[in-house]
Amino acid sequence: MTEIFLPEKPLLLIVDDDPLICDTLSFSLSSLFAVVTSHSRPHCLQLLRQLRRPPELALVDLGLPPLPHRPDEGFALISDLLKIAPEIRIVVLSGQSEDGNARHARTLGAADFVAKPCNPGDLQQVLQGALAFRALDARRQGEDASPLIGHSPAIEKLRVQLRQYADLPFAVLIEGESGSGKEIIASACLHYDTRRREKPFLALNCAAISPNLVEATLFGYARGAFTGAVATKAGYFEDATDGTLFLDEIGELALELQAKLLRVLENGEYQRVGETQQRFSRARIIAATNRDLRKEVRAGNFRADLYHRLSVCAIVAPPLREMGDDKLLLLEHFRQLYAAQTRQLPFTLSAEARLLWLDYAFPGNVRELRNIVIRLASKQSGQIVDVAALEAELDVPDEPLAASANIAPGSDEAASEAIVAAATQRLRQREPFSLDGLLNATERGYIEAALKLAHGNVSQAARLLGIHRTTLYNRMESSAREL
Repeated sequence: MTEIFLPEKPLLLIVDDDPLICDTLSFSLSSLFAVVTSHSRPHCLQLLRQLRRPPELALVDLGLPPLPHRPDEGFALISDLLKIAPEIRIVVLSGQSEDGNARHARTLGAADFVAKPCNPGDLQQVLQGALAFRALDARRQGEDASPLIGHSPAIEKLRVQLRQYADLPFAVLIEGESGSGKEIIASACLHYDTRRREKPFLALNCAAISPNLVEATLFGYARGAFTGAVATKAGYFEDATDGTLFLDEIGELALELQAKLLRVLENGEYQRVGETQQRFSRARIIAATNRDLRKEVRAGNFRADLYHRLSVCAIVAPPLREMGDDKLLLLEHFRQLYAAQTRQLPFTLSAEARLLWLDYAFPGNVRELRNIVIRLASKQSGQIVDVAALEAELDVPDEPLAASANIAPGSDEAASEAIVAAATQRLRQREPFSLDGLLNATERGYIEAALKLAHGNVSQAARLLGIHRTTLYNRMESSAREL
């Protein structure tokens, strides 16, 4: 596959299905950035694997084909981009600018949200701000001795596991949700904080590289081994020597390559592509994934022997919702950090906003928390952030769930008893019964009722049901397929 080479300006990826918008933005932003454009999520993912380096910035529309009037593809692309290029700063530029869409995009990891139409000068300023904070993040990661902040049981358990595994020669598997800091754990805690700190640390994102290039990248290749192999080249295993090789998104690795990786883990042996000479690697392997590899093994997508080999030393990066008051410690850390590096006064949260901060689940984990702090540092420098200002940055329902569902206090127990009684009576009849069918029919009924009460307004229907609008869209699609 041919790589695309670009001048060494910051690389900006624009994804929009309107060619006129792509052309206009490319022209207005080309003085500051090297610009590449894409019109859909599949085309964008293909393009990323052809680039010599990942983009520093992305400007993403939510309404992409095949569903240009809905935000689903845009939301999925945000997750895909961060999987392939975790350090990318994503700015959403969309006409689907409802508050719920903006909040959900930020939860997934977008740095900012700009509504269409937008003044080019304002957009330049937003992009330059995102780029500046990206540089601060890179500097921070190079300076911090330890990324582990907090004293919650989840963090203390992680510290114990890291002390146990840090200097062992065995492979380590880091599991955790997106945005939970798996690469930082690998680099800072399992490499630079160990005896290997003076040795190389190499990282390969298995989702970011074309599958037909992974083997050559890992193991190297001989001259003439394939079209384009004009010279012999060492691979990551060879370059890592006796340091650390970090394989992110290991669940994306093809099955045939999983077998070759297993061989290296078992005896250190590998071959360059196009050679028969056996080589030996002493690199320590650290793998990371946000997938449930046990499910992948049962589905036949991941080798059981490789999973068991990797998971001898398994670490879980805890989600932020399990870290309790550590959310406030992380807030203080990033708040002071960005204030000092931007030479601005730090913002503060009001007492009520601090309670909201503690109650919020942070589905995007530390990445989401950091992005929220960045936005508040930019907009609220030196100010007191109240509940309304904070809610604008969080992916929270517009109304409390209890209010929107009209649930009376103390009614849950009675409702549960009534359901059990009805279920008992029906099951005693010994007639053919399908629990899935009943649940699906009930869900369809509630969705239809909510849409009717909301006069077809999906956002309002989602609030009535106590779910996010995107979730409602997905369930509506599933129900349509089952009919």
